[in-house]
Amino acid sequence: MFEYAPAPESRSVVDLKPSYGLFIDGKFVDPADGGSSKSINPASEEVLAEVAEAGTPDVERAVRAARKAYDKVWGPMPGRDRAKYLYRIARLIQERSRELAVLESLDNGKPIRESRDVDLPLVAAHFFYYAGWADKLEHAGFGGNPQPIGVAAQVIPWNFPLLMLAWKIAPALAAGNTVVLKPAETTPLTALLFAEICQQADLPAGVVNILTGAGDTGRALVEHPGVDKVAFTGSTEVGRAIARSIAGTRKKLTLELGGKAANIVFDDAPIDQAVEGIVNGIFFNQGHVCCAGSRLLVQENVADRVLESLKRRMAQLRVGDPLDKNTDVGAINSAAQLERIRELSDAGSAEGAERWSPPCELPDRGFWFAPTIFTGVTQAHRIAREEIFGPVLSVLTFRTPAEAVEKANNTPYGLSAGIWTDKGSRILWMADRLRAGVVWANTFNKFDPTSPFGGYKESGYGREGGRHGLEGYLNV
Repeated sequence: MFEYAPAPESRSVVDLKPSYGLFIDGKFVDPADGGSSKSINPASEEVLAEVAEAGTPDVERAVRAARKAYDKVWGPMPGRDRAKYLYRIARLIQERSRELAVLESLDNGKPIRESRDVDLPLVAAHFFYYAGWADKLEHAGFGGNPQPIGVAAQVIPWNFPLLMLAWKIAPALAAGNTVVLKPAETTPLTALLFAEICQQADLPAGVVNILTGAGDTGRALVEHPGVDKVAFTGSTEVGRAIARSIAGTRKKLTLELGGKAANIVFDDAPIDQAVEGIVNGIFFNQGHVCCAGSRLLVQENVADRVLESLKRRMAQLRVGDPLDKNTDVGAINSAAQLERIRELSDAGSAEGAERWSPPCELPDRGFWFAPTIFTGVTQAHRIAREEIFGPVLSVLTFRTPAEAVEKANNTPYGLSAGIWTDKGSRILWMADRLRAGVVWANTFNKFDPTSPFGGYKESGYGREGGRHGLEGYLNV
């Protein structure tokens, strides 16, 4: 009989420090008020490090350092010279990719296979891509002579800590801006390691500043009068608050917010391929993905076949240690997020949907949730309307393409969608009618630095990635 043998990645490649300060003006410094919080491994609840919490005086120091660097060094620097620094950072990320991947999985809870094979290659690719744009901005098609905005305040979430950092910092620096970035409170460690990479690359002091802390830190940064641009990825609720707080100011704003994506499977789709796309769409990164395919819309006449195949595939998913190279589904990022997932899942059962999870032995310590699907779901169910941000899939059925479009668009969100069909004409017809910023055809969760990403409606506005990602950091 086959016995499973774990294949753990070594933690020894990461040199964790007992405590971390703030990164301001090219140096690690202590916070003005001495505040700190603990960064915890969600898979074991082990304290990884003590991390400084920035207060208002620290935000002032960081914005002042970014402004000085913009005025004196980075803004006037020729694009070809900025490109050299970005290329250098990209190469250092590649050289230290194993270290970064292990630290990401420790701090975030995602499987090492995803950190290593998805996140880190994309992080380096974004810096390489935008390095190529740094001396070609006048050819970007924006017209005139595009100029950097100035100091960018960037606030990123905990689901893709390093990748969201790359999405924000790379285009901002390529366009000639300086940045003050605040990582999520629960996942600050790879951002602080990136600060070390900036030092290693001899990036001029003040060009990148990193302030760790909670919501008050982000609020002080966003509302600082010395900031020219705000970029935020996170919840729709916080995005609304940011938009209100900077209304009437001269600050530019881009928001990438929540989602409730539809993954639409037609009766002519290759079932096995579609099932792999469904699994990738909702169970990748434990469902901690803004564009996760959390609503499965299946054509009625193949619904039973798809569900049977999906359940068989879900039974093969391995939940456990994020550092095990065989793990498919890692730990939920925090106790608070686990409680949110449980609350919405219990609501689904209470509202009459049928719940199913494969047999799954969860670890005793840490924050865990088994992959789960709900059938018998209607548009009125909370699990069909609200973003769960976990490994929970709601299944609905449809008869016609028009009904599929109507159900897919029946949401306040509009970040992404997936279409599974053998007919190219149907793909084009659907894509033209789906109110989603990204529509994948016969695949899901595919990203590339050359392609723009962003949403409609309550999923935000502005684009990140590609040539379009530069526009938010330029006066054009």
